[in-house]
Amino acid sequence: MAKVASLALAFGLVAGSPAYAVDLQGSGASFPALLIEGCKAGFATSDGGANSFVYASSSSGTGQANSDKKIGDFWMSDGAYTAATKRASLIHVPLVAAPIAILHNLPSSKTLQLSASTIAGIFGGTITRWNDPAIYADNNRKTSVVVYNLDANGNPKKDAKGNPIVLRTKTVSSNYPLPNKPIKVIYRADSSGTSENFTNYLAKSASAVWTKAKNKVFKDSFPGDINSVANLGRVVGANSSTGVAQMVGKTPYSITYAEVNYAEANKLKISNVINPTGASVIPNSTGVGAFLASATQDANGFLTYDYATKEPGAYPLGIVSYMLADTAYATKAQADAVKAVATYILSSKCSNDVGKALGFSVIDGALLAKSLSQVAKIG
Repeated sequence: MAKVASLALAFGLVAGSPAYAVDLQGSGASFPALLIEGCKAGFATSDGGANSFVYASSSSGTGQANSDKKIGDFWMSDGAYTAATKRASLIHVPLVAAPIAILHNLPSSKTLQLSASTIAGIFGGTITRWNDPAIYADNNRKTSVVVYNLDANGNPKKDAKGNPIVLRTKTVSSNYPLPNKPIKVIYRADSSGTSENFTNYLAKSASAVWTKAKNKVFKDSFPGDINSVANLGRVVGANSSTGVAQMVGKTPYSITYAEVNYAEANKLKISNVINPTGASVIPNSTGVGAFLASATQDANGFLTYDYATKEPGAYPLGIVSYMLADTAYATKAQADAVKAVATYILSSKCSNDVGKALGFSVIDGALLAKSLSQVAKIG
């Protein structure tokens, strides 16, 4: 009885639920949680209330572990799940696209912009003060801003070769007043797909600074000694995207990485990222769409990102969060309901009508076709 009660609390099964039965339980990555939660009511009414779901947001590691134990019905992971414990019947569905944002708590109203090597230095502990020459160089220079021809969903239209169509590029000069204050770094302490993607970006884009391989656990990818005297009290961990964003909100002169939609709630500033072409790019749907256009995809649905892309307006910290779903559910009704959830989240009613305002990017074109082909395998 105690275990049943604990599970019910974990998935939010409390008094006051709608009249129809909550028949699906999802869990895992916090990265897509706001979109999934935001689309829950629309899904519940989309088929006359035949199905509904709850989603317990925690981390990709929790979602993967729950999928091993068949706890719930579907699971979310921000990285490909390839562990030996993965069940053979489990598949990946690219379901949610969005940027990882660099969020900070500096007093200036201007927009901070950071290059890959500078981001690696800040989070790797070699750049420790806000007025460091590397940060100064990033923010007192000329950069380019790219304007795309956009479709109705806000994603770049593509030419016959699949390349985003650029309308124009303009050059801008930047100047940012940098305080002589220590940088307080807040990182994800739990096993996180967000950390895995973030550290992969650093390892691929600034390998001279970030010398270790990607890892779901940030401290295990940290290139130096995270527990050194210089880092104690200055480099601090917190669990979940909510946890790191809240801590940065309470800590002046701090910085973290999380979903862009956590900025407003915690009164945080959002940094631009300087991409390989020298463009200063906002973490939004347009930049993510341009970045994903350069990604390759295998038969399993896994994406390999091109961090060296020369696409001018690409935001190089765009990622996809995968639904882990089964091809061998116990009943057809369960399989059909999971299919319905995945299809609805990919639909314009969810990904565009709800997701756009939350900072998510619409999955469309060839990637949408591939996602829907993965959904069709659920059974």
